Amino acid sequence: MTAPAPASAPRGPFRFGDRIQLTGPKGRLHTITLKEGGELHTHHGVLRHRDLEGLPDGSVVANSGGHEYLALRPLLRDFVMSMPRGAAIVYPKDAAQIVAQADIFPGAVVVEAGVGSGALALWLLRGVGATGRLTSFERREDFAEVARANVETFLGSVPENWTLEVGDLVERLPEAVEPASVDRVVLDMLAPWECIDVVADALAPGGVVICYVATATQLSRVAEYIRHTELFTDPEASETLVRGWHVEGLAVRPDHRMVAHTGFLLTARRLAPGAVLPEQKRRASKSSYSDEDVELWTPGAVGERQITDKNLRKRVREAQRAAAGARQAAAEDDTDEHVD
Repeated sequence: MTAPAPASAPRGPFRFGDRIQLTGPKGRLHTITLKEGGELHTHHGVLRHRDLEGLPDGSVVANSGGHEYLALRPLLRDFVMSMPRGAAIVYPKDAAQIVAQADIFPGAVVVEAGVGSGALALWLLRGVGATGRLTSFERREDFAEVARANVETFLGSVPENWTLEVGDLVERLPEAVEPASVDRVVLDMLAPWECIDVVADALAPGGVVICYVATATQLSRVAEYIRHTELFTDPEASETLVRGWHVEGLAVRPDHRMVAHTGFLLTARRLAPGAVLPEQKRRASKSSYSDEDVELWTPGAVGERQITDKNLRKRVREAQRAAAGARQAAAEDDTDEHVD
């Protein structure tokens, strides 16, 4: 099985259909898809797309007003931050930790839910490589459309080793995979504890489940549920904070702003059938909870980010237009190969 090359190939001259990241005056970023006859209009002037076509990566071009732009193909981290979104994305700092903590490896069989806008799916597809397989679940068809278009935009086509299922993980996972056949499961949802039982059935012994949640109440609920099943190792929780630094000559200091809390990660590994986890001595703590506490853990109480239907339809159109550009670039590559 061969994985498609990214639409934005890592090297070579720019071509129509490529996604290009332009850094303009004062560091302002613009991400465009090169089109024949296309133009980037700003209050600094007009930059024609055809002035970029054929230039090597890392070129500097001037617009009609004489303002210069640095043109680069976006890295995956750049792409996911600028792509159309139906749902909130997993940020690169958390995606990197998910790939590391879940030990996503080439050839792995991975399940993801929910797919959202497809940001994490791109990182997971890169991790499993051409010999692995990713199955993503998304409850909402409109979110799935955005995710499918974003993946196609970056990779140039929908990869053969990726399956996007629209539906509830609890209902669809037992139909989609064989018991004890999955290496890793990534849960990015409001109530991951609702899926732990079917995840336990799907995971092979030693397999990893990793949950990405936003609040401490969600973190507590899913940790206690995993412990209650007695089917996993004791869960481990963490969060990732990234602080940039300003480095210019002797002026070396932390940036005034930082990317702080975005979410918590909780990981656990599947025990072998019949295995009993050795008892661990812990200090006394408030580990019990009441029905009132549980109510605070429900998805409605946690809250869900809403997006209007009109805004979502716009995001779907943007994602599909970008995917069409990627298909154009891929078609031009095929034509060039036949000519050669």
